[in-house]
Amino acid sequence: MSDVKPIPDRFNSLSAYLIVSNSVEAIEFYTKAFGAELVSRMPGPDGNSTMHAELAIGDSMLMLSDENPQWNMKSPLTLGGCSATMHLYVEDADAVFNQAVAAGCQVLAPIDDMFWGDRFGKVADPFGHHWGIATHKEDPSPEEMAEGAKAAFAAMECGEKPAEA
Repeated sequence: MSDVKPIPDRFNSLSAYLIVSNSVEAIEFYTKAFGAELVSRMPGPDGNSTMHAELAIGDSMLMLSDENPQWNMKSPLTLGGCSATMHLYVEDADAVFNQAVAAGCQVLAPIDDMFWGDRFGKVADPFGHHWGIATHKEDPSPEEMAEGAKAAFAAMECGEKPAEA
């Protein structure tokens, strides 16, 4: 009987796997911006690119790889857009948000208190991936959430840009 765990240590049931245009720079950037720790890196056939890397961020693992057109693996920069957002819960959203911006992230939504109970802001990293950075501050009731959503939708109708979750 094997002692192998169906979910490896340090992983959760669902983990993000990013495709980037320059893995060496991305690993260095995620270390600066989000305090990532490189756990492992498997070089690609050329010895320079990355076939697979694992980084620990908080209690989760982030995996990444360089683009590989032969396997139809393209980064958001190549595709011209990002179809998903990493949502990162941290103890101090303001500090991590400011750290990410100082490291080179572009602000998509400034950090603010949100109707769903989070202190939240959104950034884009230099590799085209979007990151929501949040600290959960309160548990609003369903009625408070509905009222907050209604106010946010009304603000959007007036042309205000809402924070994106």
